[in-house]
Amino acid sequence: MTGKLITLEGMDGAGKSTHIANIISALVARGHEVVSTREPGGTALGERLRELLLHESMHAETETLLMFAARREHIAQVISPALARGAYVLSDRFTDATYAYQAGAKGVDINKIRTLEQWVQGALQPDITLLFDVPVEVSMQRLVQAREPDKFERENAAFFTKIRQMYLQRAAENPARFHVIDANQPLEAVRQSVLALVSTL
Repeated sequence: MTGKLITLEGMDGAGKSTHIANIISALVARGHEVVSTREPGGTALGERLRELLLHESMHAETETLLMFAARREHIAQVISPALARGAYVLSDRFTDATYAYQAGAKGVDINKIRTLEQWVQGALQPDITLLFDVPVEVSMQRLVQAREPDKFERENAAFFTKIRQMYLQRAAENPARFHVIDANQPLEAVRQSVLALVSTL
């Protein structure tokens, strides 16, 4: 029995994390083991790298390399073992976030990211990616009302516009894997959209 890798993507403030508990409940109710994790992070080392990535200033390529270092550990320690035993892995962000943030917003050469992706992941790709999409102004408004912002959340509208554009480009390039959710709808409508997609897994 092979498990499934489900990834949640979207700009900061898109509301994706709000739906994690509902997705877990729906999958568990259908008899699946669910491993809930996040990037950057997911392992002891990954969480230490997360603190550096979210709060330390660094070159965009250094940031990219650290993201993939954390991801390699994440795959080895958490994702691959869970998939091998038939579990469903639910990851709050994965490699599409690196394309959106580091390539889209920060200008890292996309071919360098593709090379790292191939090296770190091999053939591993998500089975399904839920992209929570909101207008940039909505994202930024939500962030103002949220917790103390990290370095990414403090960026300007142009930065978030580039992230959104790259996410939507990724979705257009991978239509079989991506499902774009209008996260600007009322919360209950978003919840129903998410659960409808999860029910097909």
